[in-house]
Amino acid sequence: MVRLTATASLPGSLLVLLCLGYTGGAALGWGSREVALFMGDFGLAGAALAAALSCLVHGFAVGGPVRGAWLLFGLSSAMVALGNGTWGWYEVVLRAPVPQDSVADFAFLLFAPLAITGLAVLAQRPRKVAGWLCLVLDGWLVAGSLFTLSWSLALGRVAAGEGSDPVKLALGLAYPVLDILLVSLVVGLRFRSRDGNRAAVHTAMVGLAVTVVCDALFTSPEFRSGYHSGELLDAGWFAGSVLLAWAPWSHGRSPSLDHPSAGGLPRRRVASTFSALTPYVAAAVCTAGILYNALGGHFLDRVVLAAAATVGLALIVRQGVMLLDNLSLAQELAHKEAHFRSLVQGSSDVIMIAGATGVLSYVSPAALGVYSRDPEELVGGNLLNLVHPEDVDRVLAEVRRIVARRRVPARRDAEPSARVECRIRSGGGEWLHVESTVNRYRDGLILNSRDVSERVRLQAQLQHNAFHDPLTDLPNRALFAQRVRDALADPADGQVAVLFLDLDGFKAVNDSVGHQVGDELLVQAARRLRGAVRAGDTVARFGGDEFAALVSGRLGRTQVQELAERVRCALSEPYWIGGAELGVAASIGIAFGPRGSAPDLDAAAAGDELMRNADLAMYRAKSEGKGRVVLYSPAMRAELDRRTELEERLRSAVREGGFTLLHQPVVDLATGQVVAVEAQARWRSAQGLLLTPAEFLRTAEQGDAATRFARWMVLEAVAAAARRGAGGLPPVPVTVRLAAARLCAPGMYETVAAALRDSGLPAGQLTVELARTGPDHTADELGRRMAALRRLGVSTAVAGFGAGGGSLGALARLPFDSLKLDRSLVQDLADSALTRALAGHALRLGRDLGVVTVAEGADHPRQVAALQELGCRRAQGLAFAQPLDETRLRRALLRRGYPLPRPLGPLATRRQHLAPDPRSGGRSEAAAGRPGHHHAPLDLPQRHTVGGPAGGPHGETSVPPA
Repeated sequence: MVRLTATASLPGSLLVLLCLGYTGGAALGWGSREVALFMGDFGLAGAALAAALSCLVHGFAVGGPVRGAWLLFGLSSAMVALGNGTWGWYEVVLRAPVPQDSVADFAFLLFAPLAITGLAVLAQRPRKVAGWLCLVLDGWLVAGSLFTLSWSLALGRVAAGEGSDPVKLALGLAYPVLDILLVSLVVGLRFRSRDGNRAAVHTAMVGLAVTVVCDALFTSPEFRSGYHSGELLDAGWFAGSVLLAWAPWSHGRSPSLDHPSAGGLPRRRVASTFSALTPYVAAAVCTAGILYNALGGHFLDRVVLAAAATVGLALIVRQGVMLLDNLSLAQELAHKEAHFRSLVQGSSDVIMIAGATGVLSYVSPAALGVYSRDPEELVGGNLLNLVHPEDVDRVLAEVRRIVARRRVPARRDAEPSARVECRIRSGGGEWLHVESTVNRYRDGLILNSRDVSERVRLQAQLQHNAFHDPLTDLPNRALFAQRVRDALADPADGQVAVLFLDLDGFKAVNDSVGHQVGDELLVQAARRLRGAVRAGDTVARFGGDEFAALVSGRLGRTQVQELAERVRCALSEPYWIGGAELGVAASIGIAFGPRGSAPDLDAAAAGDELMRNADLAMYRAKSEGKGRVVLYSPAMRAELDRRTELEERLRSAVREGGFTLLHQPVVDLATGQVVAVEAQARWRSAQGLLLTPAEFLRTAEQGDAATRFARWMVLEAVAAAARRGAGGLPPVPVTVRLAAARLCAPGMYETVAAALRDSGLPAGQLTVELARTGPDHTADELGRRMAALRRLGVSTAVAGFGAGGGSLGALARLPFDSLKLDRSLVQDLADSALTRALAGHALRLGRDLGVVTVAEGADHPRQVAALQELGCRRAQGLAFAQPLDETRLRRALLRRGYPLPRPLGPLATRRQHLAPDPRSGGRSEAAAGRPGHHHAPLDLPQRHTVGGPAGGPHGETSVPPA
């Protein structure tokens, strides 16, 4: 039985009203014979024509395999329209009776073959030979039974009345026989809707069935003899055509299913049962017809007996075919059952079946290997008794969700299964992490479970590794930042403070004793750090020797500072590793979070700012001498911003040509000739003044801008020296002073080599001067860089000799060609016996090393005279000239030399002059400035400018005149 889906659409309702209206009119006779004839002929023709056009349009629209079926249905309806139109032409237009063997009869005769062909297109084709044989036998059982019944009731008398004329007999029997075949196909076959609209196929089947029933009634001689157009039988034909016209446009939804199985299984079961019972019902109808004739005393026609015999024979053959097919299916089923049983028993997953109450009815043998429990002991127990108590609620919630899905109609997008992960107790008492795939099974559930404990442990380990330092097992930066944000977002945490720590001297330990010892020192430092803070505080390692601590709670700032001091003292204690004592210190910066932390606070931004502030305070602690605790203040941020701005200005000045280059002459103290020049940069201000960029140079000690500035210095100094040489001036070496960090910066050696190559300046005409050697641990790297420059042919020098130029040990590892005596020794040289003694020792050390020593800061003739007496060979300073622009430098190189002062006299005389004089308050004669010992500066005007025609628009230097 095909159950149509009810539709509430307006067109469907109108069609129902139309059919009811036609039925009412036919029942009342339409009021007159003329209207009855018109409605019985042209009314049926119009309905059939509408069905034909609807099916043809739908056939061309849908395409695919079902197109042929709908086109054939349309043609069959067109034949019905032609037949009814012919009847209307004779009865309504010509007002004459319809002649026998007219066009209408042949048109009506073509309706059934076209509809039968269309049904054959829609029929589901069997896949096996036995299926085809059963299909043929079923069709004959239905057709034979209907033929036997029809022959007994009507067709026999029709055949007897037309027995003299074979053509009339064939025409008289063809129409009912084709209708019987059409009904057989509708009843006995199963149809599919390949276009996905099953309601359209079902509606078409009902329309054809209604039409065939009306044809069968019309075939009866008793009915046919009294038939006239417009009577009630026409309402059936009209309804059949209207249903066929509406069929392509009807859209129904899948019927609700009471069974919990998805995919329409109940529907398939009903369809299969109906198809299986159809042949037997047809055979029963045939038997009932024979019994009716035999018991009623009617004559048993040979046609009826032959048809009944063939029906019985077909039923026997079909039963045999079905028996053989069932035996084959039983064997195949047994083979599949054995196959799946072996899969279940050999699977490493545990398969369990539980009822609606959770009682286990089946447990696969894999439970012995996975759970270490006998499956037979588990059967009959409750599934929830195996689940960890903390996971029971979650498992129950998931089971209820699956069970709740059973009460709603099955949907194509419904989940076929669910995954549940919980802990199951094993036979050894330990809890195993088990992942189960849960599916509905009859009235309960089927669970496919597997042990994922190793995966859970691995995930936990990966999670731990992602947020912890592998060396010390402390939280890393990501976890620390998250905990800082959580603490700031929770107002219950009270005061929130972050401590940033850096181990002073760790790099020296790491470089001297090796990374393995350094790692052990970090492990011990982490252990001390954990022991120095409170239990609820978070300690983290950010990498290298950087650590951090998060302190939160009801603490005051003083208490936090005391805790930081305790941490500093703990980390500064000696470390004993491998029998050796190692020592480092700790620089700590403290920053406090914003007060009034609340959930509406932007914890992420506040946490990042808090960590930056603590980091800034830690760097301030290192710059102030290391080994101390410094509390963050807003002034540090302001200074950082100012330094960042200055660095950006320095970068812009280098990029936009805001610097100019001056040169300080280096004079030979024996001849007064300029033997070298030192390149010095000046910043050109917005007003055109050339200012000493002291602030910029301090900023340039770090960062990318410093390296850019150093490269610009090298390129400009080398290019200027090359241009002077090409202009015919005496070849004078140029000195470029670089800090240790800049000399070791990546690409600096390549910059020097490229500058010499591109300018053509001989390498011997360039001297790279090291501003300061830095810590001892950088001497090795500096030595390698300076040695590489010397291999290139460049001379090397060390500045600041005698006062802050680095330890003698570091100097011993540096390759250099000259030393520059520090300005602090030269400034007091003429007034202090101690300074003279220190300077004399420094010059003597230079002579012992076999290098040239240049005195820097010789700003007064008396200093020059003292340097001459000590045996210094070269000097530079304001006593000779200030830093010169390119024009004045060229003039200085062309002159014979600078005038030199007279030496102070013999050494004894100098000592006498330098001895303290009681009458001068402890000052020497030289210090008192007696006549005869004061000399004016050489070539130095009273107001020194770099301007005029040579130097630009009168820009004063920031160096005051002597």
